[in-house]
Amino acid sequence: MNGTMAASSHRIMLGPLVAAIDQGTSSTRFLVFNSTTAELLSHHQVEIKQSFPKEGWVEEDPKEILQSVYECMERTCEKLTQLNIDISNIKAIGVTNQRETTLVWDKETGEPLYNAIVWLDLRTQSTVERLINKTPGRNKNHLKHKTGLPISTYFSAVKLRWLMDNVNEVHEAIVSHRAMFGTIDSWLIWCLTGGKSGGVHCTDVTNASRTMLFNIHTMDWDPELCKYFGIPMEILPRVRSSSEIYGLMKSGALSGIPISGCLGDQSAALVGQMCFQDGQAKNTYGTGCFLLRNTGAKPVMSDHGLLTTVAYKLGRDKPACYALEGSVAIAGAVVRWLQDNLGIIGSSEELEKLAASVGTSYGCYFVPAFSGLYAPYWEPSARGIICGLTQFTNKSHLAFAALEAVCFQTREILDAMNQDSGIPLTQLQVDGGMTSNRLLMQLQADILCIPVVKPSMPETTALGAAMAAGAAEGVSVWSLSPEDLSEVTSEKFEPQINPEESEFRYARWKKAVQKSMNWETTEPVGNGNGETSIFSSVPLGFYIMGSMLMLIGAKYIAGHN
Repeated sequence: MNGTMAASSHRIMLGPLVAAIDQGTSSTRFLVFNSTTAELLSHHQVEIKQSFPKEGWVEEDPKEILQSVYECMERTCEKLTQLNIDISNIKAIGVTNQRETTLVWDKETGEPLYNAIVWLDLRTQSTVERLINKTPGRNKNHLKHKTGLPISTYFSAVKLRWLMDNVNEVHEAIVSHRAMFGTIDSWLIWCLTGGKSGGVHCTDVTNASRTMLFNIHTMDWDPELCKYFGIPMEILPRVRSSSEIYGLMKSGALSGIPISGCLGDQSAALVGQMCFQDGQAKNTYGTGCFLLRNTGAKPVMSDHGLLTTVAYKLGRDKPACYALEGSVAIAGAVVRWLQDNLGIIGSSEELEKLAASVGTSYGCYFVPAFSGLYAPYWEPSARGIICGLTQFTNKSHLAFAALEAVCFQTREILDAMNQDSGIPLTQLQVDGGMTSNRLLMQLQADILCIPVVKPSMPETTALGAAMAAGAAEGVSVWSLSPEDLSEVTSEKFEPQINPEESEFRYARWKKAVQKSMNWETTEPVGNGNGETSIFSSVPLGFYIMGSMLMLIGAKYIAGHN
């Protein structure tokens, strides 16, 4: 690893180090940076298992997540020691996490009361419909003026409501005042700072702004929102800024080091990409795709299906900054699906080779709406479709269509963002695991018709968390003033196709999206054994019975001629 080699050649000059826990949907990483050069010195990564107990349900084990953090920390410390880097130089730890993923635990035993319900889980669709039905005019944007968010399966409050309604242990723990709610950041910080023996129960403004219980104007939990969802405020963590000392590590090799940075992963990537100015934007390609545009000190409400979110608040006395966000549920997850569910590739590298071998989707379009569609549609009833198939279509075309799908989804969000802000973006900064796919990056530039700029160090999410931790008051080893930030080397992908072709392909994609809509209804009528009967819909039943009788009649007549 080049970072490791570089580190060993000038370890004598190493200044203070800052570490970051990056707990994502599909993996956990622990990374250590040099605070003066922002260079990545070492890291370790562990995959996280996802379970799908029912269709549309996505869960992870909170104890496995915590264990993966400990494992990554210990292994990274071993690697640093092998490089003769003194781990006592680590001055602070930042936390960045998959957002909206929801869990409830018992503060007396420290045990989770149910698995973590992952952000893209769909089990709350009927909860969402029930909530929307009780709003004036059945308006999904009913809470947007306070939260910046539509009422959707995506956010934590509806997941928490589901846990309270459906999990006995959660209900009982709330009644007996033993329950603690948190997103992954809260769970990790509580456990790492002592857990049931005095652990700190907190979250930061960026994670809080994704729960639907947080008022993005007052910057605190909102009693009216909590009442709307029927959630007791005592179970909520305390909201802090994204950069301050929350508590100290209580065990392991890094015991005594302050945890002093906390940002939801997309906010962390915005910070790591140095998007500190109004109008700067970045897109992260992970399990999903998330495009954030800094809008400065005032929240901008979207008229085009985007979310208004807290971008960061880098210090207790610093102002909060806001962002417009477009969220796509399925990006990297489509690669995993082609690999695990269809078996047409063995690895993500193979996808790039397959797609490059044909260089076109040959008119095949893939809308991976596995969890409904997020921005700009917010349509939970949509489902994935592949259309435009001919006898000529093969798996290489499908691989190409899957990559194009990620780019088209980003284009839809960028269009909405340009409309909301009135100032078109002239280039897109990108990061995340999928950016190592060069074909994807070139396709993205072609479909957006603007250059795509990728930093040579793709771990910008972890870097953002490390910057917030290192800059915290009481740590102060990382300067965030623009003149002190190290220059980041990057690679630029320029558009290579003519805009007319790009527009044609994009128009076909939009047509495919329309075909994926309104596919699923939430309440199928069962026939007693959990299966849906075709006769459960009376008009359909009559139609099928009628068709059968006509067929029998036709046969009867044919037999008598």
